[in-house]
Amino acid sequence: MRPLKVEFFHDAVCAWCFVLAPRLQALQAELNLDIQHRTFILQTSREAMIERFGSMTQAKQTILEHWRACAEAEDTPRINIEGMRQQAFDYPTGLLAGLACQAATLLAGNPGHARMFERLQEAHLVENRNIGDHATVLTLAEEAGLDTAAFALAFYEQAPQLLHDELALGQRLGIRSVPSLVIDGRYLVSGALGLDELRQAIVRVREAQ
Repeated sequence: MRPLKVEFFHDAVCAWCFVLAPRLQALQAELNLDIQHRTFILQTSREAMIERFGSMTQAKQTILEHWRACAEAEDTPRINIEGMRQQAFDYPTGLLAGLACQAATLLAGNPGHARMFERLQEAHLVENRNIGDHATVLTLAEEAGLDTAAFALAFYEQAPQLLHDELALGQRLGIRSVPSLVIDGRYLVSGALGLDELRQAIVRVREAQ
C-alpha cells in the first residue's frame, strides 16, 4: 500500500492546529501517511489583526477565548491560557513563525518544517514565549536543532518568497481556515477533528482511490 499524501496547512499561532497535530501524527504509521507540512497564515500583520479584531487588546482577549475551547478539546491538557494572558506583548501574527518554517524546510526538508512548527507551537501555547519576536524565533530554531547562522540566512533571504509561494498554493487549493488537510491532492478536510473522525475521513479517501 503506497503512502497517502496528506498536506497539513497550519498557522503556528493557531491553537486548533495544536490540538489536531498530535492526532494526525498518531495516525501516520497506522494509516501509512506521508504528512507534508504547509504554512497558511490568517493574519500576517498588526494592521490585519486590528482590521479583524478591532484592536490588539481585543485580539488577545478574543483569541484567548478560542484557546479556552481548544484547551477543552485537547486530548492531553497543555495549553496555558493564563500564562499568555499575563504576558505584556501583543498577541503575535503567524508571519515570523511561517518564515521560520520555510527556513527550516530549506535546511532540513519536510522533517525540519515539522520540527520547527512543533517547537514554535509549544513555545507559543505552552511556554507563552513571543513568537512574533525575531530574537525569540532565532533562539527557537537553535532549540529545534537547526544551525543558527544558516537558519538566519535562509530566514531573511529565501524564506519570504517560499512563504509567498506556499500561501498561494493554499489559496489555489481552496484553503480558507486552519487547520486544514488536503488528502491525496483532492480532498479537503477542515477543522480539528477528533481522532476517530480523522481516521474515518482518511480511510474514506483511501477507499475511494
